Amino acid sequence: MAGMIRVLLVDDDALVRAGLAMMLDGAAGITVVGEAADGQEAVTATDAHAPDVVLMDLRMPRVDGITATRRLRARARPPEVIVLTTFDTDENILHALRAGAGGFLLKDTPPPQIVDAVIRVAAGDPILSPRVTRRLMDRTVAQAGAYERARAALATLTPREHEVALAIAQGRANADIAAELAMGITTAKAHVSSILTKLGLDNRTQIALLAHDAGLT
Repeated sequence: MAGMIRVLLVDDDALVRAGLAMMLDGAAGITVVGEAADGQEAVTATDAHAPDVVLMDLRMPRVDGITATRRLRARARPPEVIVLTTFDTDENILHALRAGAGGFLLKDTPPPQIVDAVIRVAAGDPILSPRVTRRLMDRTVAQAGAYERARAALATLTPREHEVALAIAQGRANADIAAELAMGITTAKAHVSSILTKLGLDNRTQIALLAHDAGLT
């Protein structure tokens, strides 16, 4: 056991756990030390088996994989966590990485790549499925595009309208805007109408979202 990478399998499907155990136990330098059927059991099993790497499913009863990952990574000596799931939505990926996961793999990942991921993550190297990497890249590009479009749109406003738009983004009502910017309520309303017309927007919420995309809030 000395020098072996100790792995804990967490999945509510017993067949998935059995398949992973068979695959990983047959790999050089890796040993499966325990299994858990949900996130709550994962915490208990980590206490009992002290794994180096936890392969974590996302959607499980009682405690989900994101919550369990966050709890495990908050420990004084946390195991590395690789999320292994069929759900590759942007939200799942980002939530898992923010919770401290060192890897995000899809369940259709070929076995040799899963073995390689365990070895690399145990050594401190993060690993993502190529499809997941592409999603993150596309999201980053989309966000950058939204930022540039929002900044360009707000640049068409007068300085006073820009101040009003920022106040709207901060949740200010017309009366508050008028008081803060030393103008009458009628003038504040006129600025709001002008902003909506110039930007081609329908309501104040859309102004707030545009300011957010521009990085102003």
